[in-house]
Amino acid sequence: TQKFSENVLDATKKFEKLITDKNEIDGLPATALGLAAQTAASKGHENASAENGPWIITLDAPSYIAVMQHARNRALREEVYRAYLTRASSGDLDNTNIISQILKLRLEKAKLLGYKNYAEVSMAQKMATVDRVEELLEKLRAASWDHAVKDMEDLKAFAKESASPEANDLAHWDLSFWSERLRESKYDINEEDLRPYFALPKVMDGLFSLANRLFGVSVEPADGLAPVWNSDVKFYCVKDSSNSPVAYFYFDPYSRPSEKRGGAWMNVVFSRSRVLARNGSPVRLPVAHMVCNQTPPVGDKPSLMTFREVETVFHEFGHALQHMLTKQDEGFVSGIRGVEWDAVELPSQFMENWCYHKNTLLSIAKHYETGELLPEEIYAKLVAAKNFRAGTFSLRQIRFASVDMELHTTYDPNGSLSIYDVDRRVAERTQVLAPLPEDKFLCSFSHIFAGGYAAGYYSYKWAEVLSADAFSAFEDVGLDNEKAIEETGRRFRETVLALGGGKSPLEVFVSFRGREPSPEALLRHNGLLPVAAL
Repeated sequence: TQKFSENVLDATKKFEKLITDKNEIDGLPATALGLAAQTAASKGHENASAENGPWIITLDAPSYIAVMQHARNRALREEVYRAYLTRASSGDLDNTNIISQILKLRLEKAKLLGYKNYAEVSMAQKMATVDRVEELLEKLRAASWDHAVKDMEDLKAFAKESASPEANDLAHWDLSFWSERLRESKYDINEEDLRPYFALPKVMDGLFSLANRLFGVSVEPADGLAPVWNSDVKFYCVKDSSNSPVAYFYFDPYSRPSEKRGGAWMNVVFSRSRVLARNGSPVRLPVAHMVCNQTPPVGDKPSLMTFREVETVFHEFGHALQHMLTKQDEGFVSGIRGVEWDAVELPSQFMENWCYHKNTLLSIAKHYETGELLPEEIYAKLVAAKNFRAGTFSLRQIRFASVDMELHTTYDPNGSLSIYDVDRRVAERTQVLAPLPEDKFLCSFSHIFAGGYAAGYYSYKWAEVLSADAFSAFEDVGLDNEKAIEETGRRFRETVLALGGGKSPLEVFVSFRGREPSPEALLRHNGLLPVAAL
């Protein structure tokens, strides 16, 4: 697996396309031109500038995605797409045999441990079972297919209206470009324009009051109570309804590129623990930390967030709540510890749903200077844009999850079928536009061959089903019915948030929901119910 990821990295680095004529990269946004010029400068073209070039295009995600979504030059899109799709599939960097070896060794390991296949080994420590996963993937696939076909028809029609020469013959390298144009024409939301409505202090106030409304806890600043690693880091105390502290957490919100990796995460400082209690107290209280990478405040101007960043803060706070509101006193299974891999995203994705709840969002979306509320039509566009091409995106995840499951269940790595045969067979039922004959995406599928997702890629969808179904318990009682929301929120706290890894996640879910999880709510939230029923 180490060699697999080294080959992917080397193959990704190997591709460089030098461009000197600005017409060739017409359409690329300023940030992408800046990045391409910066890459050129780092490769010895010291006078490179965003305005005049030269520019170097690479297969790193920011460069690749910008070209696929925005470059008007179709030949450039095709060249970059083909290079991306065949990474690490030829010459010295070919991962084909490495994949075969990995699959053989995994199967051998499974047999030694008394399992039929590697998927059973993976599932032994997860909430799902092989049968349940296959059943869920097929249910979601069947529900997504017609919508994905319609997505493709919409794209063709839009390309035709735009008098595009390729409208009758859309290829893989046209899809991202035309979907981006269609999205702009339908929703016209510029993330940057929304920032003034999402000032961090206001967003955090709204998030804390939501936690109070749902779970009966209050969050209070506790700066000075604990040492911090940077002056921007805030320390908070979480108290229950009787005003007793139940947990603490650090919040480190701003980007510091020189010392902090990108992205956002929540992690454990201390777990709740009876054994490790000190100074006569019955239990050691849990402490968490939440880290984000937002734009720092400038002068009197607070940190202004994109809507994506607002979702991220809600997501990470969901993880933090499961850690902090645990009732387990045994450190190894309290909070987020010991929670199965495919269930751990339930509370985080659950919290994200509230970003689309009108009253919750409008309580935080106020212009930081004028106090003006986020206009209703922008709220409506945010909600509508959420499900743009949902069928297509759903099928894409199902293709990845299905090929992962098949390679780790029925596929015989010592047999005559190749891994590409399996992928092509899966693609027939999960991809509206058939893959190119030379599609070798498996050679760079690091999630399953060099990450922790072997026979586990389905977890993304599994957790979405759980979180959507949990949120639908609140929808069922009426999102604006205060008393019922409070009761349901307390039940969520006493089950999902309190029981941690001390009880099997299926039991925990059933004790909250009163039944086993169903994908119906996810399909409804994603606008993927049968076309006729809409």
